[in-house]
Amino acid sequence: MALSVIGAGFGRTGTESLKTALEILGIGPCYHMFEVLPHQERVDQWIALTQGGNPDWDKMFNGYNASVDWPGAHFWRELAAHYDDAKIILTVRDAGKWFDSMSSTILPVLRSGEPESLGSQMFVQQTFEGNIDDRDHVIDCYNRHNASVEATIDPDRLLIYNLGSGWGPLCTFLGVDVPETPYPHGNSSDQFDDNMDNANAPRLKPDS
Repeated sequence: MALSVIGAGFGRTGTESLKTALEILGIGPCYHMFEVLPHQERVDQWIALTQGGNPDWDKMFNGYNASVDWPGAHFWRELAAHYDDAKIILTVRDAGKWFDSMSSTILPVLRSGEPESLGSQMFVQQTFEGNIDDRDHVIDCYNRHNASVEATIDPDRLLIYNLGSGWGPLCTFLGVDVPETPYPHGNSSDQFDDNMDNANAPRLKPDS
């Protein structure tokens, strides 16, 4: 199984909802940060890549047909080149609202992380260039990322999906019928802490 869909959008742009949507459409299983956090070996694999390790993408995504959210989105260029038949979905939302959502969810987690953690190395140091406290800088990183994806990926291969757009653009892009079920909505800011705790729990559980 190879990735047929690659999500290039940052977290807090509806990526968890997109994961569920793709799985409803039969384009799954879908890789997401919540697939990483329960497993120390997966966390370690991604840390190694941030330090210049050589990826075995087929092994890392074995059993998955799609990937959205971080950490996969951090390596969107490499994944788009390796899986050159895959469609690319860039999830976006208003930059100010995105930052507000980040401020109440992911940024506090990053501030509390240890320097050797995946969050500190991949996101604080690389994605946000060592500065997650300057609103304008963080938004600039977000905007530059989105512009880079749009400029790099062939338009026929890319869907720029605005948060809240529902099934229509996604199903048209993928060439599938719109399902009867409503488009999913998950991992809201209110749900984020509980979802993170549940995802981390298997990895952090004390040895019995």
